[in-house]
Amino acid sequence: MSTLHFEIQAEDPERAVAFYSGLFGWTIEKVPAEWDYWMIKGKGIGGISPVSGGLLPRNTATPAAGTGPRGAVAVFHVEDVDDRYDWALAHGGAEALPPFDMPGIGRAAYVEDGEGNIVGLLKAAEGI
Repeated sequence: MSTLHFEIQAEDPERAVAFYSGLFGWTIEKVPAEWDYWMIKGKGIGGISPVSGGLLPRNTATPAAGTGPRGAVAVFHVEDVDDRYDWALAHGGAEALPPFDMPGIGRAAYVEDGEGNIVGLLKAAEGI
């Protein structure tokens, strides 16, 4: 079985914790360590799941908004793309790509998280 660990870099980790906790309902807890690191837990993430996640301070300048994808983009399944997209924009996020339909795949959108990262939202089509 393969596993995946993703990390989100943030200029202001506390702000990023609030953004992702609200957007996806994740629990993000600081790890007691010599350096700043937060572990992410949520539906399908953490625990015995093959997917885990972390959040840490960015060690370089935050990329300029609107400059397109920066590195790998994590896409997370949500129940309502439009609702989560609207929530993101109302809570410090910015538009990267507004909600759109992909025939045979589902409905998707991409938002910036206020920390220079882009995250994808996807509601898969029936049968996928």
